[in-house]
Amino acid sequence: MNLSKNIQFIDLKAQQQVIYTALMERIQKVLSHGQYIMGPEVKELEERLAAYVGVRHAISCSSGTDALLMPLMAYGVGPGDAIFTTPFTFIATAEVIQLLGATPVFVDIDPRTFNIDPDALAAAIAGCGKIPRTANLQPKGIIPVDLFGQPADYDRINALAAKHGIFVLEDAAQSFGATYKGKRAGALAGVAATSFFPAKPLGGYGDGGAIFTDNDELGGILRSIRLHGQGAHKYDNVRIGINGRLDTLQAAIVLSKMEVFDQEVAARQEVAERYGASLKGMVEVPYVAPECTSVWAQYSVLSDERTALEGKLKQAGIPTAIYYPLPLHLQGAFAQLGYKAGNFPVSEHSAQRILSLPMHPYLTAKDQKRIVRFL
Repeated sequence: MNLSKNIQFIDLKAQQQVIYTALMERIQKVLSHGQYIMGPEVKELEERLAAYVGVRHAISCSSGTDALLMPLMAYGVGPGDAIFTTPFTFIATAEVIQLLGATPVFVDIDPRTFNIDPDALAAAIAGCGKIPRTANLQPKGIIPVDLFGQPADYDRINALAAKHGIFVLEDAAQSFGATYKGKRAGALAGVAATSFFPAKPLGGYGDGGAIFTDNDELGGILRSIRLHGQGAHKYDNVRIGINGRLDTLQAAIVLSKMEVFDQEVAARQEVAERYGASLKGMVEVPYVAPECTSVWAQYSVLSDERTALEGKLKQAGIPTAIYYPLPLHLQGAFAQLGYKAGNFPVSEHSAQRILSLPMHPYLTAKDQKRIVRFL
């Protein structure tokens, strides 16, 4: 029985049908005024995003990766700096560190949440400079990742950062719309980054991202970096920057999606609850800490029988994904760091057992029953 016509891993077409009229109006407005770079929709989106998250500044940019890179540039990250992060995430989180000549120092994850383990983080920071791998490094910052839609433990992470005089950059690429102790993702550290990649909870129809901060000086520096280090005018360049602008058309698209975002977050929660009730006892279902809400960017289960489950679902035409099959410390891009198998056992064990099921706001209870039937 092939269900591929019925079940999508992420159903962007269903969402488009809901917002189609408003979406077309937004796009047509951009086509009419013709301000395709830094048009009025960009400013409108930034104001809406800042208000939603509850911070003073939202700086839109060209991708989630640039949203991570630009704050590191603003903090002057470079050679000799240690940036602590998780190996159980997409490469962009650590890639931006290495692009600037700094060194990613990986820290294992909490086996329940898949987020960086604060106890392991404390040990890694305290040990920086005392072992050969970090002998010539100084702690500079922390990039926790809010994996699969659930924020990390920011009270403990921020306290560690304050103790050691280093910054925290929240990687909220998967958690926009989630909360930690009543505060929204994006407002949980001194600066935060999110992504508008199409598959994200709030995604565009191309690349895009945003940076959030309450720090006025940092906000100004980030806006300068986004425009090639611009100062008082276009041809006054006061620092090295990048071409990091968000296209006006993408801003218009994300604005259209924001109109239904709260409803979609609620629908994602209902989908997750149905999965949890149906799958308990069959696989290890996701854990959400009591102080958090998740936006369910992915619904990821753990099973020692992953290969068999994946095969059964594939045969039934049901799409799945593995996030992430190989932790970053074992990737060739970071081979020079000298990590080896066994260094981060929780991340490695999770990578061997994890399987993500279809998850989106328009996944029906009927389709979920079909999915569960083949597990």
